[in-house]
Amino acid sequence: MKELEDTTIRAERSWLVGIQTDRVGKHEAESLLHELANLAATLGLEVVGTTSVRVRERNPALFLGTGKADEIVASAKGAEADSILFDHVLSPVQQRNWEELSGLKAYDRSELIIRIFAGRALTREASLQVELAELEYSIPRLAHSYSALSRQRGGRYGTKGKGEQKLELDRREIERRIHEIKEELKTVRTSRDTQRKRRERQAVPRAAVVGYTNAGKSSLLNALCDSGVVAEDKLFATLDPTTRRMAAGKGGSLLLTDTVGFVRNLPHGLVEAFKATLEEAALADLLVEVVDASDPESERHMETTNEVLREIGAGDIPRVVVLNKADLVDEATAIGLASRHPEALLASIKTGAGLEEIRAAVEAALVAKDEIASYRIPDAEYALVALLHREAQVLGESREDDATVVEARVPERVAKRLEKYLAT
Repeated sequence: MKELEDTTIRAERSWLVGIQTDRVGKHEAESLLHELANLAATLGLEVVGTTSVRVRERNPALFLGTGKADEIVASAKGAEADSILFDHVLSPVQQRNWEELSGLKAYDRSELIIRIFAGRALTREASLQVELAELEYSIPRLAHSYSALSRQRGGRYGTKGKGEQKLELDRREIERRIHEIKEELKTVRTSRDTQRKRRERQAVPRAAVVGYTNAGKSSLLNALCDSGVVAEDKLFATLDPTTRRMAAGKGGSLLLTDTVGFVRNLPHGLVEAFKATLEEAALADLLVEVVDASDPESERHMETTNEVLREIGAGDIPRVVVLNKADLVDEATAIGLASRHPEALLASIKTGAGLEEIRAAVEAALVAKDEIASYRIPDAEYALVALLHREAQVLGESREDDATVVEARVPERVAKRLEKYLAT
């Protein structure tokens, strides 16, 4: 009897190359290389080895010197690697030269992140955005074929699934598809803007959960809103903005939105492509920043988050900082975090420790800008009285001939809507 053939598909084995330059010091390079390994694991790659390189003069053909390049190729082949992955942008020429030199696949951090996003895109909008990033990344690489970027779903939207076909499009076809995707995204965004305006008319305060990828943002949304948003211990588990209603004090409520996680050196194409989910942060009344307190690079992650928030115009929005995963932090680390960030809340979303403090802090931050005012609401507009009872803290109410006078502590969003009814 013939032995059964082993049909198990082996994971792609990858050799990682970290880069140290005049701008990227040794510690930063090591941190980025560790993050690259986590990104590779998220995609399902098996990391079989790493090399850290100090680059003083950049070689136009290989980025690195030929001696170091030969050394890396020998190490990768000795470990039976299938690919070489660089924590630095490779030009199309450099990528092609590395593949010719090694006989292995070669790609960089940007392509790796695009591949991760392609595997995580679930909705129509996310699929379109990923396909757009893929095509824009592939245009300067048309002279060379890349298996990771050369397959496309048979359906119109997305980049994965049954019916994948060989992507053999010339520049004109790709540019036509890019234009088509951008037009379709306009339609999707118009629909999302309509939904957002509907929420704004309801005068419900909005908070956005932001932070580095895999810090626990979706888990916090689930805990505060009793929802079932996907929350995995993986990088970029959430790509689409997800909004849920959170109950607040005195019968009120707020809308809490989960956003895509930040990461260092995110490809520019993806920053633009996923601007939609970041818009929720820029338009929020409050930001809830979640930080993985157990990560040695938590301070650097907070810096990255702040940089991105400033870029999208959300740097000045009031913020509640949550130092998550306190159950994984020793006492000395906890004391150090508390001293550096006295305003932050140390919590563990997994165990539930600190959740009530987070909820109270969010509610307090949202009412901090509330104002006490009196409104004279005509009987014809009595729905606004109901609005005040629903969205504000009513302090007193009385009747006049043809109107209701209401004194209330009012959120800024509601106050703007009621300005013309202020009692003189």
